Amino acid sequence: KKNNQWDKENVTWGKKSKKYYYGATSIDRPDFIGWLKNKQIEVVLFNEQNWWEPVVWCKEMGIITGTYVDYYTEKTVPFFAAYDFLICNTQRHYNLFKEIAHAYYVPWGTDIDLFRPQSKKDVEASSIVFFHSAGMNPIRKGTDSTIRAFAAIDDPNSRLLIHTQERLSAYLDDEVCRIAERHPRISVVQKTVPAPGLYTEGDVYVYPSILDGLGLTVVEALACGLPCIVSDNAPMNEFVQPDVNGRLVAIDYLYARSDGYFWPQCKISLSSLEEELQFYLLHRSSIESEKVKARQSAEEQYNWKDRYKQICTLFKEVKHEPIDEVLSRRIYSYEQHLNGKYNMLPYAFYYWKKWRSGWTR
Repeated sequence: KKNNQWDKENVTWGKKSKKYYYGATSIDRPDFIGWLKNKQIEVVLFNEQNWWEPVVWCKEMGIITGTYVDYYTEKTVPFFAAYDFLICNTQRHYNLFKEIAHAYYVPWGTDIDLFRPQSKKDVEASSIVFFHSAGMNPIRKGTDSTIRAFAAIDDPNSRLLIHTQERLSAYLDDEVCRIAERHPRISVVQKTVPAPGLYTEGDVYVYPSILDGLGLTVVEALACGLPCIVSDNAPMNEFVQPDVNGRLVAIDYLYARSDGYFWPQCKISLSSLEEELQFYLLHRSSIESEKVKARQSAEEQYNWKDRYKQICTLFKEVKHEPIDEVLSRRIYSYEQHLNGKYNMLPYAFYYWKKWRSGWTR
């Protein structure tokens, strides 16, 4: 609340209640159902919904339900059949869910009028600036690998600019933080910057992410005309074509994430990342052509205006189907086991770890 962007007449701030769910997206059931009835809601689009009971509530009321697919585990994948439609913004999501009825591949779209190149730079005569966005999760976004790889390159005509919204010391080990602090060609900006952010300060975007549901910063960087160095793993490599609009970093191995997320994390090859950084320093002339192609790929494939039309058409076509009773019982049983009235320990442990992490750093 108290956000001018969202405090509008057509926005309702729902009540939260830990009676039903102890996680971050708790919903007060009477308040939610009352809102659905009073506003005569016909379609509900859930965004990254990890708690399944509200989906069943909507289905039982005859409301068309859909979701923007992002988070799921091996246990919850079958539950997506409860929805009337699924919006999959990557091929990886779509390939998994296409056997479930009414799954649609809707490529990610970004505001290419907001995210756009700002000025032309002579990369042949200037220092090459590698830009990396650490966001709010430097570990997942490969910030440590980016720092280590860049520090291994001895080229006085290169710089690394890191934008983060969190203290790097709260996530990265002391050695990496010391490198970032003391290296003469590494700059760290810690603050929230309104869109379009700091993309236009760089020449090449570096994003060796270990895991992503989407990787939206890659699309934003492309729209700003930055060739992208990304992990050769889906979905990051869905956006980048080598020698066209970026480069791919080799993967050493895959490993599971502790929370059971369906897709594994990837361990990138540090030597491969160094090679890809070095490539642009040795082939500066290719940067200019790839900048043009990066922007073209965003205009042709990831324009939000195209996605807007696609989604509006989809909303007109989708139909409500009664939820399968067996599936409904499975969902309620799963949630009761996971979030039962006396099952607060996992959440208490989660928040304790967050508190302790901030305190120890």
